[in-house]
Amino acid sequence: QVQLVESGGGLVQSGGSLRLSCAASGGNFNSRTMAWYRQAPGKERDLIATISVGGANTYYADSVKGRFTISRDNPKKTVYLQMNSLKPEDTAVYYCNYYSGIISWGQGTQVTVSS
Repeated sequence: QVQLVESGGGLVQSGGSLRLSCAASGGNFNSRTMAWYRQAPGKERDLIATISVGGANTYYADSVKGRFTISRDNPKKTVYLQMNSLKPEDTAVYYCNYYSGIISWGQGTQVTVSS
């Protein structure tokens, strides 16, 4: 059974940085495009970044482009999200998952950005 465990969230001031991690156990992480999603209070869960199997191709939502960087370490079965220049509107629960064929969601990691 595949399990995804997100970590690295916290409370940060506007303009600050955080690095999120998502560790996968089981499954076929090394052959799947991975993605980060986020869900703000009262809103739907949105796709914000993806990374291809080898890491060469990435996608970012306009809302995070230029501030967030997605990366992955296949031997460690871990995907990362480096978040810089954080804004209060980045406050949300952040999740990782496959880009396609989404599996059960992990618990996510809370990111709170204060103004």
